[in-house]
Amino acid sequence: MRAALSSEWLKLRSLRSTYQALGTAGLTMVLGAAWTLYVSSLADERGSVRAAPPEVGFLPLLQISLAVLGVLAITSEYATGMIRTSVTVVPDRARLLLAKAVIVGLTTLAAAETIQLVTYATSRLIAGGHPLGFNDTSLGDDLPMLLASGLSVAALALVGLGLGTVARSTAGATGAVVALLFVLPGLVTYLPAPWNTRVASLLLPSLVPQIAGDRLSTRLGDGVLPPWAALAVLLAYPVAALVAGFLFLRRRDV
Repeated sequence: MRAALSSEWLKLRSLRSTYQALGTAGLTMVLGAAWTLYVSSLADERGSVRAAPPEVGFLPLLQISLAVLGVLAITSEYATGMIRTSVTVVPDRARLLLAKAVIVGLTTLAAAETIQLVTYATSRLIAGGHPLGFNDTSLGDDLPMLLASGLSVAALALVGLGLGTVARSTAGATGAVVALLFVLPGLVTYLPAPWNTRVASLLLPSLVPQIAGDRLSTRLGDGVLPPWAALAVLLAYPVAALVAGFLFLRRRDV
């Protein structure tokens, strides 16, 4: 297993797309600083402003950027034919996919948590004493949300890895991730009450505030989940995607 992990780490570091995805994810820090500067200037004009915290507002950009990294970790091998070499060197396909999942999960989790914490610290430093709403709380209060956000990014990257294994197409797997993150939550709003909120509470965009026990999760009404249940649902997404990916990887030729 150690050799498989080393191989997957080397392959991930060798991909130009890895650095492109990480660079795009890093834009969250730049956008967070720009957003804080903007709302701080508004606060100077108006006296106070209630603004969304940048680490929350730009979380979808971070999620989709690193989800694409998860997709490319497998679809790039199909595109180049490297997957044949991979299964020759590691014939146990379960171990191969598990090694990819461990490397992708740890890489995206580390990157996401670092970006979130830097964005948080930078925005609070820029905000200073401006009354912006999001800088009224302490790091201890906000840490559960930051940790849950990073975990959601890693989970979505693993979903991308699983869907990429199923689809063997970067465009197809990325489109499926985008649908999970942006399209499906919009469609759920058309369901009759109370099923709209109950189903919405199970979708990816709603899980982070529920895991963190954030007061914003009360907007879901009857559908709100306790933190442990929301965490279980979040973890179920990558597990389901990776199981599906393994079944397709095992049953068909590469």
